[in-house]
Amino acid sequence: MQVYGVIGWKNSGKTGLMERLIAELRGRGLRVSSIKHAHHSFDIDQPGKDSFRHRQAGAGEVVLASSQRWVLMHENEGGAEPALADLLARLSPVDLVLVEGYKRDTHPKIEAHRVATGQALIGPDDPTVRAVASDRRAGLPGMGWHGAAFDLEDAAGVADFILADLGLSDPGIA
Repeated sequence: MQVYGVIGWKNSGKTGLMERLIAELRGRGLRVSSIKHAHHSFDIDQPGKDSFRHRQAGAGEVVLASSQRWVLMHENEGGAEPALADLLARLSPVDLVLVEGYKRDTHPKIEAHRVATGQALIGPDDPTVRAVASDRRAGLPGMGWHGAAFDLEDAAGVADFILADLGLSDPGIA
């Protein structure tokens, strides 16, 4: 499976770019999965629901399944956060996995950037960043970025770049 990341500081537009990229790539016929890194505790389960009660009772893993979807909830129980490679190994095969976050891993990435955040670019100091998508593309050279650049809303252009960078041009190529 091919892997490509979307990174950036908080409120930089990562999730919106991920949404647009997934829709764009799916529209081209590619099979796409995603992984989202969270820096905080989260819960996809609701108190009082049966699966929540199973976890509260001590189940290390709970699978919730229906005809529409299934989810595996795994309790780390004080263990280390799983490595990206371990999470990728759990996914079913697809053409491309888009990863939001995991900026310190070695897969290729595009940086999402919004000037209003006041944050410096990550890309100039990180060789895994292959391009920047920003709301102020013209200002990127002044911030030290001289590589490929896209408008933050240009999902088609970013998708073209990612597919070319990975050598994927036709749907179904793994």
